[in-house]
Amino acid sequence: MTEAPGGVEDGAAPARASTPGTDPLARLVFALVVIACFAAFLITQRLKHTPTAVQDFKLGTSFSPYPAGNTKLEAISFKLAQADAVTVTIIDAKGNTVATLVRDYPAPRYKQLSLRWDGRRGTARRYGHLMTPNGRTLLVPQNPGRIAPPGEYRVRVSLRHRSLPVLSPRSFALVKP
Repeated sequence: MTEAPGGVEDGAAPARASTPGTDPLARLVFALVVIACFAAFLITQRLKHTPTAVQDFKLGTSFSPYPAGNTKLEAISFKLAQADAVTVTIIDAKGNTVATLVRDYPAPRYKQLSLRWDGRRGTARRYGHLMTPNGRTLLVPQNPGRIAPPGEYRVRVSLRHRSLPVLSPRSFALVKP
């Protein structure tokens, strides 16, 4: 046999060059990757537009409940996406509960719940109310304990119909004057 131009022997069929994308397995894998990406996009969009259980958290940056302090009460406020019974606790940097401001307090949907913490430890037994100049009512729990030590604190909100508590997005400081 003689070799024809192009490196093919006489009488032999020319070798076929594999065309990209003709492998059925490669097409199947590509289709699955496209479907998975599309599904991930839809799930992400759904999560992005689902309201969080606790919204519009507002905290002061620091306060000083001591007699010489300028700001005697820590301002805490938030909204709930669904009406629920709420328990609000103050936790220290180690995650220990320092104070319980309200327990199973009925909070309406999308209405700002505003609290003030006086820096005292323990579970509130009574509540005072403050009226702001614009007519909003602030709930002021009265805790019986001693003033908590200076440090960083966070707010933990637990809802009766939700298994996991929600932590405030940032901390605030209790400072000595």
